[in-house]
Amino acid sequence: MFDSVLVANRGEIAVRVVRALRSLGVRSVAVHSDADADARHVREADVAVRIGPAAARESYLSAERIVEAALATGAQAVHPGYGFLAENADFARACEKAGLVFVGPTPDAIDAMGDKIRAKLAVAAAGVPVVPGRTEPGMSDDDLVAAVAEIGYPVLLKPSAGGGGKGMRTVSGPEGLREAIASARREARGSFGDDTLLVERFVSRPRHVEIQVLADAHGHVLHLGERECSLQRRHQKIVEESPSPLLDAAARERMGRAAVEAARAVDYRGAGTVEFIVSADAPDEFFFLEMNTRLQVEHPVTELVTGIDLVEWQLRVAAGEPLDLAQEDVRITGHAVEARVYAEDPARGFLPTGGRVLALHEPDDLVRIDSSLLTGTRVGSDYDPMLAKYVAHGRTRADALRKLNAALGRAVVLGVPTNIPFLRALLADPDVRAGNLDTGLVERKLDSLVEVDVPDEVLAAAGLERLLAQEGVAGSDPWDAPGGWRLGEHAWTVWRIDAPGRGAVEVRVRGRAENAEVAVGAATPVRTRVSTVDGQLVVGGRRYAVARDGDVLWLGADGRSWPLVESPLLASAGSAGAGATGGPLVSPMPGTVLLVRAARGDTVTAGQPLLVVEAMKMEHSVVAPIDGVLTELHAHPGQQVALGQPLAVVVPHQE
Repeated sequence: MFDSVLVANRGEIAVRVVRALRSLGVRSVAVHSDADADARHVREADVAVRIGPAAARESYLSAERIVEAALATGAQAVHPGYGFLAENADFARACEKAGLVFVGPTPDAIDAMGDKIRAKLAVAAAGVPVVPGRTEPGMSDDDLVAAVAEIGYPVLLKPSAGGGGKGMRTVSGPEGLREAIASARREARGSFGDDTLLVERFVSRPRHVEIQVLADAHGHVLHLGERECSLQRRHQKIVEESPSPLLDAAARERMGRAAVEAARAVDYRGAGTVEFIVSADAPDEFFFLEMNTRLQVEHPVTELVTGIDLVEWQLRVAAGEPLDLAQEDVRITGHAVEARVYAEDPARGFLPTGGRVLALHEPDDLVRIDSSLLTGTRVGSDYDPMLAKYVAHGRTRADALRKLNAALGRAVVLGVPTNIPFLRALLADPDVRAGNLDTGLVERKLDSLVEVDVPDEVLAAAGLERLLAQEGVAGSDPWDAPGGWRLGEHAWTVWRIDAPGRGAVEVRVRGRAENAEVAVGAATPVRTRVSTVDGQLVVGGRRYAVARDGDVLWLGADGRSWPLVESPLLASAGSAGAGATGGPLVSPMPGTVLLVRAARGDTVTAGQPLLVVEAMKMEHSVVAPIDGVLTELHAHPGQQVALGQPLAVVVPHQE
């Protein structure tokens, strides 16, 4: 085993690998950008090295700087985690050239499977079924259009390089094909430096099932069962589980054998994942999608049902050890489900969010939690928005789902909006609970899975928190509160609280904490008791986590969080668009202006794309809200913009 290993990554996977190294008695070396100088993986590693500014291309994507850091700290090996350089064959070669062991497959295997076109040809030659389509290298836009005419709609455009859903586009008709090709190329070029595309038949009601493989350098290859990853948004996974509720033992064995043959076809070494697409209408038929030549985000579900530590075996295989188990030794016990916690807003198309973590509680007594978060962590727009993974293991699938939902309900993340409420709604969906999954389920049911409005009881709690402040219970000076009193009774104190989705709402409170009155809007006042217990606000028996950030009061309960502001001006400044009368268009997320498609003075029509904002490799079009004239333009390509920053103004035509 190695004495010292550098972890060439960040976030929760870097924390995960650092902990595996510690358990093996191996010295860990973390790398970090300026944005991550105080990150959790930096704090937990034995040694930490700065490798550049926040921009990933100058830090985590710089093979030269990472190799220099490894050599400078005396590391013998480099673990790439996932994302960034994990599937970069040139990086693996650079490590080998410098005398470092790359903890992963050979560069040739990465090359073979990293190019989806070459990968399909390689596994097809090994007898693995592949999706019908066109995979010739270097196809032009016209070639792709011709290929689609042969295959027929619907089709899926996919970058030949990379993964994670970046650059993928589903096209259902000819009217949007060329724009989809241009957009897919642009995103693929920005994400992977390669805009080569392939096109495949889109499988109806597709389910995404993948097989975990493990191979050593001595010719042994085995599979560790499957994971179902059909619950996705933007072609990226949200919830994963093992085993799949779709497969029976015979189907599992057939798919497992195919995965092993795919790995053997490229002389694979280490941990990898062979991904298949299966139609819900024909579960006996499966097709090869791609092979991820790295550890997967969802690897914990396999670890929980097999008892096999995949990161430890990555390190042991890289150190030259043979696998000490055979295929018949692999046993699947119980069921595991993982949910990914993202800094994103499902109600706004899963756009990335951000902020500083003001309060945090991760209930790791209920489930396994792989997390990058600490109180004080600042979440920006430089990297992928995934924050943590909650992974539950139970005797049955129902047990695991129940534990996972309970843990998410006890989670507290204040200061950064997350997708936790959406995850809880998704886990409670009848089709999800029944195992009736496909990759389009989230998109079909999204409206029922998101809740935009802030409930009256939360606004009431915010007003009552102010009442406690008046009394000095919450640590504020009671003379600072704009309340009052009159002979014989308390006067009403009125707070104007701005809530996401509701705008400014008047909340009236009066009385003492033990017998307070509160009214939201025009509702009839109700009496309740308000107190604090262990730093939490307790209103009528319900507990709220509380944190303040300037004028913003954050409340959290049951896995949800609400930022509430006393100023009614925030609603107009941070709205996602302009109303029917036109007005300012603002950035829907913190990021970079990628394209400006109109000029000042242009006549525009409602729905016309005016700008494209990109963050974390996700593109979002800002469109004209009405027919009118673009009278102001405050953005240019390459400009960094904040959430809610004004970008342009559209006014209606003058009569």
